[in-house]
Amino acid sequence: MRGVIAMALVVLLVCYLFLTMMSCTSSGPTFRVEGTVSDAADSTLVLEALTLSGVQPVDSVRLKADGRFAFVVPASPQDSTASPEFYRLRIGRQVINFVVDSLEDIRVEAPLRRMATDYDIQGNEASRTMKTMSQLNIQLQQQLAALDTVGTLSALEKIDRAKLLISQYKQTLKSDFILRDPSSSAAYFALFQTIGSQMLFNPEDDRSDVQFFAAVATQWDLRYPAALRTENLRNIALRGLRNTRQSRPMEIQFDSDKVRETGIIDFGFPDIRGRERRLSELKDNVVLLDFTAYALPQSQQRNILLRELYAKYHSRGLEIMQVSLDADEHYWKTMCEALPWICLHCAEGINNDIVQLYGVSVLPTFFLVGRGSELQARDSQIEDLAKAIEAEL
Repeated sequence: MRGVIAMALVVLLVCYLFLTMMSCTSSGPTFRVEGTVSDAADSTLVLEALTLSGVQPVDSVRLKADGRFAFVVPASPQDSTASPEFYRLRIGRQVINFVVDSLEDIRVEAPLRRMATDYDIQGNEASRTMKTMSQLNIQLQQQLAALDTVGTLSALEKIDRAKLLISQYKQTLKSDFILRDPSSSAAYFALFQTIGSQMLFNPEDDRSDVQFFAAVATQWDLRYPAALRTENLRNIALRGLRNTRQSRPMEIQFDSDKVRETGIIDFGFPDIRGRERRLSELKDNVVLLDFTAYALPQSQQRNILLRELYAKYHSRGLEIMQVSLDADEHYWKTMCEALPWICLHCAEGINNDIVQLYGVSVLPTFFLVGRGSELQARDSQIEDLAKAIEAEL
């Protein structure tokens, strides 16, 4: 009898060790979402992933009296296909949106009755920015609902006021959340804001909205070039550009095959002789793409530094394409006449479609483009320009 018991114990021990080893070898990277929802006893808290194919349930828990919860979630592989992933916590119709950019832990504290507006979230700055965006969205929806109760307004006046409120919110998204940093998770989240079930931005048919999708797509292609979300942004922008090109000619040449392979946005501007020069002409070169204005106080000194780079690397394949946003075309021609590189002029200045798509908000701004028209980095990502050029030649 003792022998049988001993044998059974040995078998159980072996099974335990085997299962433990299997668990250790099969587990991958994870992140943790934890916190407290107060006054929510017996409520079901659901964790959902906001994927490209829709909302997917991840886990759920029935809250106890203390409201504490903790989810351990498998993280996406940290490889070339990785990008920020979006999630939400939900009880009924109340939701808290957040983003996970690596393996950071997320902590949330919220009261049940005001869960969607009065929560505190820790873990990354992007999730806190998304909270601000969500609060503005809820405030807008409350204002729209309040319009229906105003008896002194006609139906047409209510519609006009609703359009104005929506337009103001949309402008806030553009200026405060997208253009401030098109490469951010918050910019991506802003593009897909909805009012009710309708998307606020219309990238299929609205030309101005397409520009914002393309601007974020360009910046995400720098940070997350192989990510599915980046490819999705490109495809949305491409469809929109094709749909809107017939209604108004655009100077953007957005070749779908080229963009899918490299992510670069081609364009053409006139040089000093009036000849259109395109970025795609330089696909066999390493290109320093420089958006500038010669009227800037630092322009002359900066061009001296560019001359040094050009003299050192031009024979090895470096080309400089400098796009001037100066308002005075004659002044531009005078200043660039003796420069050895390709000098182009954009008459519309900072408001030009291409300038907006490249996310240029300050001057000068430059990009390094590798051979094959492969966008490598923008100025804020380059510590030593000479070394970065050396690495591409």
